[in-house]
Amino acid sequence: MKVTEQSSLYNDLENQSLATILHQINQEDEKISKAVALSLPAIENLVEVLVPKIKNGGRLFYVGAGTSGRMGVLDASECPPTFGVSPTTVIGIIAGGDKAIRNAVEFAEDDLALGWEDLKSFNITENDFVIGIAASGSTPYVIGALKSCNKHEISTGSITCNLNSELSKCSDYPIEVIVGPEYISGSTRMKSGTAQKLVLNMISTSLMIKLGKVQGNRMVDMQLSNDKLVERGTLMVSSQTGLTKPAARKYLVEFGSVRSAVKAFKDGE
Repeated sequence: MKVTEQSSLYNDLENQSLATILHQINQEDEKISKAVALSLPAIENLVEVLVPKIKNGGRLFYVGAGTSGRMGVLDASECPPTFGVSPTTVIGIIAGGDKAIRNAVEFAEDDLALGWEDLKSFNITENDFVIGIAASGSTPYVIGALKSCNKHEISTGSITCNLNSELSKCSDYPIEVIVGPEYISGSTRMKSGTAQKLVLNMISTSLMIKLGKVQGNRMVDMQLSNDKLVERGTLMVSSQTGLTKPAARKYLVEFGSVRSAVKAFKDGE
């Protein structure tokens, strides 16, 4: 039996106190980072191949269904505001389309051909990289997408929570994070979903660092999309230039990013 389908280590949940339920969930969550740590070599192997792809103009696609698809869409959507990259650099695709982000689309994940059709709508090429995400490792939508990528010589990776799954077998760079049975049996929105998000954080963050989108430890290309980020950017510019906050803010607003503002100051503009 797949690990993700195994019975919970706990029972009679409806009869437990609230404090006990929360404690038990927390106990299970403590296992996640340890499971991810065991997958670090596999994650590194994937990112090593991914970085030159993106540097050469390729794109990163996440393909998934349900919780797995939502994790991919979430990570992809956070890259432009955080790192200032184009929305077409990292793209999340979910079975059933964007409406499935909020509401489940029945049986969309069971279509073996639909994942590839969705990828084709983005004019995918061998310059791109596709990561299939499925806790079970058996989702037809995701498997079909990766198998078609293989036929078209498009590099693939995968994130699953079961060993030796069909998805892993059709992936060039499989990542298997085994978090154990879920607190509620089969509810992969819990530990499995959290593990997937942790891995996605590692992939996108390490990718962006290697693309030069971080200086020191700062998001120097972040989009100035709200007052909080303008204030954060102002402090970054001030600390790197010695300018007063009003002067730093003026540079930041005029040149549009921390990187550009600091460069303009140093160039005497």
